[in-house]
Amino acid sequence: MTTDADDRIARRQVDKFAERRRQLADAALTTLAAEGYARTSLRDIARESGFSVGVVHYYFRDKVELITYCVRRYKAACVERYDAIAAHATDAEALLRDAGDGLAATLEQDALMHRLWYDLRSQALFEESFRLDVADIDASLERMIARIVDTYAELVGVAPRCPSALAYAAFDGLFQQTLLRHLSGDPAALDDLRAGTRTLLTHLV
Repeated sequence: MTTDADDRIARRQVDKFAERRRQLADAALTTLAAEGYARTSLRDIARESGFSVGVVHYYFRDKVELITYCVRRYKAACVERYDAIAAHATDAEALLRDAGDGLAATLEQDALMHRLWYDLRSQALFEESFRLDVADIDASLERMIARIVDTYAELVGVAPRCPSALAYAAFDGLFQQTLLRHLSGDPAALDDLRAGTRTLLTHLV
């Protein structure tokens, strides 16, 4: 028979384990984002994070589990921030501006993190172990774009002209191309992303 004290101890142990996983993932994310999946080993992550390889293995089964955990956490935070744009939109023109500015800001501030996501998604073409996680993250991003498109459509009083999967594919292609241009030093990339976001939204509804 377990007591309330036993339950509290068990919950603290679970919380401590989850917190240590988050700390380790945050430390690993910088190395993964800078070097990419293929060029980063668990030993590299351990060395850069200050944890031992044994500690890394204790909290994560392998590099696949670690990188998917990292990217899931980062993308969930991105979705939450971008959802706020749709949630607070009251004017169609302002939404066009804010959506473009939001995508440009996250691309500029976190370019290496987004590069890591595309690296993970490319790896999923070859490694089956990535595919369920990548599909789940993709679905969350599709829903994020759908909320922006639906909100804009509601503000202008029309219905969206295409399914959410097509809208996401269009925005994802624009974002990925802009990311490559930005990483290549193209000074017009971010402004083109803002303009492209406006064009897509006005043509999708």
